Amino acid sequence: MLRGKIVLITGAASGIGAETAKLLAAAGAIPILTGRRLDKLREVADAIGGTNGCYKMDVTDNDEVERAVQLIAKDFGRIDILLNNAGYGVFELFADAPIERFQEMMDTNYMGIIRCTKAVLPIMQKQGGGHIINVASMAGKLSTSKSSGYAATKHAVLGLTNAMRSEFASMNIYVSAINPGPIDTPFLHIADPQGHYASKVQGFMLKPARVAEVIVQVMKRRKPEVDLPRSASIGIRIYGLFPRLADRLAGRWLNRK
Repeated sequence: MLRGKIVLITGAASGIGAETAKLLAAAGAIPILTGRRLDKLREVADAIGGTNGCYKMDVTDNDEVERAVQLIAKDFGRIDILLNNAGYGVFELFADAPIERFQEMMDTNYMGIIRCTKAVLPIMQKQGGGHIINVASMAGKLSTSKSSGYAATKHAVLGLTNAMRSEFASMNIYVSAINPGPIDTPFLHIADPQGHYASKVQGFMLKPARVAEVIVQVMKRRKPEVDLPRSASIGIRIYGLFPRLADRLAGRWLNRK
């Protein structure tokens, strides 16, 4: 089902992006790796083998995104799937975080998706369809201490995804959201340099390969949304129904950062 599909991946130099590219190559798809470090992208490309592409693309740069997407479409003829994966976070108290930090995270995590989708949308419209997958987060459904800036970006991503899903349906363009919990990737080294949070959630931290497997399944089945792990998804639903009770019972456990 994925054989021969052209899949553009943002943030593909490591973590989920790199693992997804590996699985796609094994499935016969053509992963297009993008990111800020071309040398790192080429290392991943060499490791996965098969037919692939590497393009420098900083999702915070409007012109660079447009140029890269147009070049990819020219080189490969089409873009079947866009995986909006690039993102980062910093865990700190709201009172301590500078305003610039909120702006930077929003520029990458939210505006990055808008830039890439805006660039890819006309191509998918012209070719008669496609699939856009946005990597959001469980933080987009349940905010905790020290994650105000990051969680806000992921709430925005989920709101955007739901609106795009409705708008793009008539264009034969599917839109999906992936909402993982904590993942053992370089992301955590930036978000939590001291490793305090990582040590506390080690027992249920997701592996990048597992998240990549789910993303590939979403590409195949075009599911609108998937939460990981499923146990956390159930907890979030309960929290939505009884927020005050959940805060009293689980607030200390949730605020592990």
